[in-house]
Amino acid sequence: MNAERDLSPLTPGVVRALTDKLYEKRKVAALEIEKLVREFVAQNNTSQIKHVIQILSQEFALSQHPHSRKGGLIGLAACSIALGKDSGLYLKELIEPVLTCFNDADSRLRYYACEALYNIVKVARGSVLPHFNVLFDGLSKLAADPDPNVKSGSELLDRLLKDIVTESNQFDLVSFIPLLRERIYSNNQYARQFIISWILVLESVPDINLLDYLPEILDGLFQILGDNSKEIRKMCEVALGEFLKEIKKNPSSVKFAEMANILVIHCQATDDLIQLTAMCWMREFIQLAGRVMLPYSSGILTAVLPCLSYDDRKKNIKEVANVCNQSLMKLVIPEDDEMDEAKPSVTIPAEPTSEESLSKPEAATTGESQNEMDVTALNQHLFFPCSCERIQVSLNLDGIVQVLDYHLSDTSIGMMTRIAVLKWLYHLYIKTPRKMFRHTDSLFPILLRTLSDESDEVILKDLELLAEIASSPAGQTEEGHGPSDGSDVRPGPVELHVPARAGQLSSSSTKGLECSPSTPTMNSYFYKFMINLLKRFSSERKLLETRGAFIIRQLCLLLNAENIFHSMADILLREEDLKFASTMVHTLNTILLTSSELFQLRNQLKDLKTPESRNLFCCLYRSWCHNPVTTVSLCFLTQNYKHAYDLIQKFGDLEVTVDFLTEVDKLVQLIECPIFTYLRLQLLDVKNNPYLIKALYGLLMLLPQSSAFQLLSHRLQCVPNPELMQTTDNTKPSTSFKRAAASNIDYTELLQHFEKVQNKHLEARHQRAGRAEQLDRRVVL
Repeated sequence: MNAERDLSPLTPGVVRALTDKLYEKRKVAALEIEKLVREFVAQNNTSQIKHVIQILSQEFALSQHPHSRKGGLIGLAACSIALGKDSGLYLKELIEPVLTCFNDADSRLRYYACEALYNIVKVARGSVLPHFNVLFDGLSKLAADPDPNVKSGSELLDRLLKDIVTESNQFDLVSFIPLLRERIYSNNQYARQFIISWILVLESVPDINLLDYLPEILDGLFQILGDNSKEIRKMCEVALGEFLKEIKKNPSSVKFAEMANILVIHCQATDDLIQLTAMCWMREFIQLAGRVMLPYSSGILTAVLPCLSYDDRKKNIKEVANVCNQSLMKLVIPEDDEMDEAKPSVTIPAEPTSEESLSKPEAATTGESQNEMDVTALNQHLFFPCSCERIQVSLNLDGIVQVLDYHLSDTSIGMMTRIAVLKWLYHLYIKTPRKMFRHTDSLFPILLRTLSDESDEVILKDLELLAEIASSPAGQTEEGHGPSDGSDVRPGPVELHVPARAGQLSSSSTKGLECSPSTPTMNSYFYKFMINLLKRFSSERKLLETRGAFIIRQLCLLLNAENIFHSMADILLREEDLKFASTMVHTLNTILLTSSELFQLRNQLKDLKTPESRNLFCCLYRSWCHNPVTTVSLCFLTQNYKHAYDLIQKFGDLEVTVDFLTEVDKLVQLIECPIFTYLRLQLLDVKNNPYLIKALYGLLMLLPQSSAFQLLSHRLQCVPNPELMQTTDNTKPSTSFKRAAASNIDYTELLQHFEKVQNKHLEARHQRAGRAEQLDRRVVL
């Protein structure tokens, strides 16, 4: 009796029927409750309505008895139906006990709870929106329910709720986003499908601007994109595609900076679909946001560069990555080289460290309030070309160079990536030379090592970059501040030829000429480059043999050929490894005589008309003395035939080896080439070129009876009889003697230098032979 009094105004019959195990009896009781509540509504008796709902909630829906809980659920639904449009006043009391039953262990009870909530929501319609978060939370759990009936019921409720949200303009997106951000990281397939379906619905509602909150959910969307279910992946692709369309339509309202690091992370994903999608987004971001993306360049490059070496299996990713790389490179402008403190800059979110980027996907969303105004200002300047202001952002050059250095040093990185890195470095030296030269000393060793790369294309790009470093005006240092290399200091008296453009160089930058051959086209790093290049050839002889000529010829195209030969000859003059010096001189001489790139330099040396050409000849000669045969060939090239004859006379005092005779053989073959056409024609003028003929006969006498001997012998047999070649005009002075007299070259001193150098080589050979003999004795003992 007490229980009946406590449950009034419900009659004992209704109470018994509500707790009955048969659904039909519970339904009859529900109809009675609906009738009772309608009466209370008519009487405007809110206290009794609340009391009935409380009884159904506390005594039935939350009861320990399962049949009572089922009765409570159907009773609450009946109350909602009876209340009609007034149900919105009691929604909290109606919904909460039903949602509690969503967690019930009995699947039938969960289904009834779903059915009850469907009826409550159907009646209330838009009034349920203030309670949307709790409804969404409950539905997200039912979406992953193992029971198919419960899942089916939840889908009906889900569709109803979506219709209500779509129709209404009072949806509270701000309060919903935190819940969405939390639920989006669910690993359950059904929960993920549920989340994506809601994002698609919210995207389709014109009054709901989900794009503003995209940074909150973008990382979760990319996580879902990697789901094992094709259907879910497709849904997620569609959702991301819709967002990207919105971004393209309204770029000025997009928070690019807050999403940059999220994309960087997913551009490095192992899943191809995630990586391709993220890369496509990155491409659009760079093209739409422009320089707003510059502070994130190091992270973008970390993600993009490895993709450039992908094979055809990932061709799509490779192509998009290439567009990203090219677009990002175009964002670097000469203004980035200005003094940071000398120009006002608009503040944009600072680029996080690589550790933050990798460990915190949500890092891009932090600090939203403090940076939102600045990013908006940037975007306003960006998307209105008529604006007179230029976007000012700080280029994190240190971070970019660090990434480029890492990828160039990594031997496992593909060829196309290495080429892209070198192109980036070259671009930075062109656009921001002043800032880049702060990094030159650290980059220099790896750039020199890259010359040993297997790819010719990589070496070409590397040489272009080194040539730019060696010729950039920004690399010109003040006196006493040039790049140091303790082992080689250039002596004062020897100078490089200064081109006619010398007026372009300021007086302050010419101070360094005494310590390094810096000219308007060759800065302080040029001589350091030449020294280190020769050191690399010395330590890596295979590089010299296979790529030495290729490297030097390309440098002659990129830089001043005269300066290259002048500086290398000067360095080799002080080379302690005489064997290497001889090999290097032979290589340089072959290039000088045979390369089409050096046609102008050969012509300059052939005539020795200017002081500069004579200076160059003397410089080359002193180093060429490391190799007797190359010294003779240089004299042939410069038409110093008398001196060539004097040198050959000295060959009798030298140690004639097989290598020596082989080089004489090659010289004879070279004389028959087009380069020495003028020399062969001068054989017709026997009277004015006696020393040329003597020199060639000298070579003939040095050779054993070989094919080269026969070749040169036949050539000399063609020399005409001087008596037959006489003409009536015998008063014409000898041009060759005139040129020699005017050259002011001390050939006696040069000959003495040749003897001195060759004596050093003789001593060195004897020392090497002695060491080899001692080694043989040790082996025998």
